[in-house]
Amino acid sequence: MKPARLSPLDLLLLGLSPLRTRPLRAVLSALGISIGIATLVVVTGIPASSRAALMEEFAALGTNLLRAEAATGSNNEPASLPPDSVAMVERIGPAEKVSAVANTHAVVRRSDRIPDSETSGLTVLATNLNLLETLNGRVHTGAFLNEATEKFPAVVLGDVAATRLGVTATGTQVRINDTWFTVIGILDPLPLAPEIERSALVGWEAAEDLGFDQRPTVLYLRAQEAAIDDVRAVLPPTVYPQQPSQVRVSRPSDALTAKRLTENTFSALMLGLAAVALLVGGIGVANTMVISVLERKREIGLRRALGANRGQVRTQFLTESVVLCLLGGAAGVTLGLAGTAGYAVAHGWPAVIPIEMVLAGLGAAVLTGVVAGVYPAVRASRLTPTEALAAP
Repeated sequence: MKPARLSPLDLLLLGLSPLRTRPLRAVLSALGISIGIATLVVVTGIPASSRAALMEEFAALGTNLLRAEAATGSNNEPASLPPDSVAMVERIGPAEKVSAVANTHAVVRRSDRIPDSETSGLTVLATNLNLLETLNGRVHTGAFLNEATEKFPAVVLGDVAATRLGVTATGTQVRINDTWFTVIGILDPLPLAPEIERSALVGWEAAEDLGFDQRPTVLYLRAQEAAIDDVRAVLPPTVYPQQPSQVRVSRPSDALTAKRLTENTFSALMLGLAAVALLVGGIGVANTMVISVLERKREIGLRRALGANRGQVRTQFLTESVVLCLLGGAAGVTLGLAGTAGYAVAHGWPAVIPIEMVLAGLGAAVLTGVVAGVYPAVRASRLTPTEALAAP
């Protein structure tokens, strides 16, 4: 007699039978697979969400911003740029917006009772009126300097400076050197210009009373994206024709990209942990299947006595292993998606789920099931009917 062929539905029902008869064992066996697959999805989904947030941030801030500053002098004292450097840079064809700030070397304090030695690490900068427009920045509360307020003791604080000074609203006064300045605005964070976040900004004319020499220390330039490299090359000799080596040019978006890449360096480590979790989970499934063969010798013997051949027994146990791992993989994918979405929402990022990694996770679960089930399936198929039925 030819043995009856098992349909795919019969194989699936046989694979699900251990879950019905021993659900706790099945859950514990699939737990390692779930953890591995969840880790795999999370460590690929979170960096993808981070990159999407970075691209959105770049879309808002722009990647065409260049920053030129004077190099440090021979005595480690900050140098300054020529007074007409802004006008000279504006002559560059692809230049769209140019602004400048200058370090006044003044000290800002919340009160005149604070000792002179305590500066809170803040800088007082004289600024052009178009600085915020050049940096694509926003005012969180109040207003930025204008043609009227730049002449008077008015100051705009970066968000970090406002926090350190304990200023939460406009109208508050802070002391810069020996003069009281009124806070007229507080800025939102500026990821591409973190030095502005830690600064108190005063008008170019008002800074003259602080001993300001009218020489800028940092230039900010917006240029056409297609010509950004060319502008970067000609910027030093344009700013300082006599000593172009004294001008350092950087692209803040490059620094922000490097920072995000540094934050994602742990992805490779986490992928390694996911592989270890999958290995441990696979060993657990293999152990469960071996024990299942030992416990079900009578069932194997009965099936063999009724006409089941070795191939059908192998297929039965291999299917059980694959189904167990596939269910664990599905649970892991669900946990990974939930973890990625929760982390992205908590950080204000768009939740990005790489569909290829979801499919890869399920594929890894199936592969683990096949590998883990081969030995138990072969062992079960080698049992003779008499040996299996005689087992205690």
